[in-house]
Amino acid sequence: MIHLTERITVSGHIDDTLELPFDLRQKSRLRVTLASGNEAALFLSRGIILRGGDLIQSADGKLVVQIVAAQEPVYNVIAPTPRDLMRAAYHLGNRHVPLQIGDGWLRLEQDYVLRDMLVGLGMQVSEVQAPFEPEAGAYGGGHRHGHEDDGLQSLRPRLKGQGS
Repeated sequence: MIHLTERITVSGHIDDTLELPFDLRQKSRLRVTLASGNEAALFLSRGIILRGGDLIQSADGKLVVQIVAAQEPVYNVIAPTPRDLMRAAYHLGNRHVPLQIGDGWLRLEQDYVLRDMLVGLGMQVSEVQAPFEPEAGAYGGGHRHGHEDDGLQSLRPRLKGQGS
């Protein structure tokens, strides 16, 4: 079995592709079938979210696989005004909903409770099949808690008496 262990930024070639929906692109350990039909296992560092177009390589460095964001059932949301769209984004963010933001639209995973809320806010909500690429968050990673050692100390404000 092929072990895919590292995300890389550039390669001179692509040997295969792997199509996954968003919920599986968040997993660091996963058994998959490549487009070629070959079986593989993902063994990635925890916290990596694969995006459409990302490249991952095998443990031996011989195989490069490109990630394809699968078509999946999502809602596309448009609003009568930019202000209304910002209100919708605010209410979704307040519920920690993964959200893809486009020019004049929002995209989220289907959930009838959220659909009803958005319709109640005056949004036009349509069910579509599309790749889902939500925002990574303010610091570019996945979900984190303040007590974790997240390497973001340089971005936090320093209090008097703390190091330089």
